[in-house]
Amino acid sequence: MTSGIARRALAEFLGTGLLVTVVVGSGIAAQRLSADTGLRLLENSIATAFGLGVLILLLGPVSGAHFNPVVSAMNAILGRRDRTGLAGLDLLVFIVAQILGAICGAVLANAMFQLPTAISTTNRATPGTLLGEVVATAGLVLLIAGLSRARATLPQIAAAVGAYIGSAYWFTSSTSFANPAVTIGRIFTDTFAGIAPASMLPYLAAQLVGAAVGIGLILLLFPPPPTVADAQATVVPSDLEEAS
Repeated sequence: MTSGIARRALAEFLGTGLLVTVVVGSGIAAQRLSADTGLRLLENSIATAFGLGVLILLLGPVSGAHFNPVVSAMNAILGRRDRTGLAGLDLLVFIVAQILGAICGAVLANAMFQLPTAISTTNRATPGTLLGEVVATAGLVLLIAGLSRARATLPQIAAAVGAYIGSAYWFTSSTSFANPAVTIGRIFTDTFAGIAPASMLPYLAAQLVGAAVGIGLILLLFPPPPTVADAQATVVPSDLEEAS
């Protein structure tokens, strides 16, 4: 592994880990401070929205601040045509770093609140919540890729993604996990933000479907600009026609 990919993988490990620490830690604090479930969700969503925005601003210049396997996969797929996306091995390294970071983030949050690291017993998978995950993930992929193709600045992307996740806590039935690594990490806390292992695979499947929908929408709404090769392929026949 080169120093460049190692540095970027470390940023993805830290970013995903701290994101899960924010999600789980604010969930534990909300559970302790508030008796009302709606108020707990409000506290959890506000902390997550702000925390995610900060992490994107901090680590975006290092790794692109994916913190999410579906975002990394989207980057690899959409960037394949002009070779700007992650290569196969780099994509694998990113995903492993994100998953390990998410697990460590949950363990850290538990430790800060003096709770044991325990497997969650919160079952979340229902037809409605799985549809919510499809919607949440498709929207996230569409937002990130759309802003990137529109050449939005890093602060604009950080604000928009944080705002989207904060609002998706409320408008989706699943409270918008929208992230396979975060979903896996949240198995390791039996608290407000946890998810039982039995719900993990259905959630991951719904997130993959949502990612595919989001990528499809990007291709329809934001077609990539022509490459140099495409431009040459268009110009050369025209010149030949004129010469003849």
